[in-house]
Amino acid sequence: MVELRDAVLTADEVGNEEDLKQALTALRDFTYSHTVINITENNGIQMITFGTGPFYLENQYLRAANAAIEAAREELAVDTNPNGNIYAAVAAICQPQAIAGGWQWSDQRYLDCWTSELAKYPESDIPDNVLTAKVPSTELYRYNYASPIFSWTPTGFAILACIILSVIIIVRFLIWCVLKIALLFLKNF
Repeated sequence: MVELRDAVLTADEVGNEEDLKQALTALRDFTYSHTVINITENNGIQMITFGTGPFYLENQYLRAANAAIEAAREELAVDTNPNGNIYAAVAAICQPQAIAGGWQWSDQRYLDCWTSELAKYPESDIPDNVLTAKVPSTELYRYNYASPIFSWTPTGFAILACIILSVIIIVRFLIWCVLKIALLFLKNF
């Protein structure tokens, strides 16, 4: 299982989507058909789980997020305003004045320049919505395959043997306790 999971993470680093799908399928099929016992850590607490435990396809997520950000940048570059990029035009006027006057961005004279220049454009030309990138959720790139508790593999038989031995030990301990109590009562007679 560890080798198959490492193959998935390697395919994620390389970036070949077909190899990644094949590696994920191989890991899933192996985990679903074998008893896999794994120690996972969640917020500093270690637990024994049946399956792979959670793992992330970080590189695939980064590729998708960067593509979404780039698509947002391209959409932002398309200028539908007949006056052009209003904020760039205002900055081209006010920034040289601010540099010459030694104004900071929070200086009232700089803010007045921006306000007066923006007022020259019709209000409908000033965009009121903000363009955001549609970055996918990280949960789409999180995998956690669960395995059966028992399967017809050597691990499954080992678990079955441990359960049977545990039951035998508990039953023998209970019989010993009953006999010990019975002997205490027989001594008194």
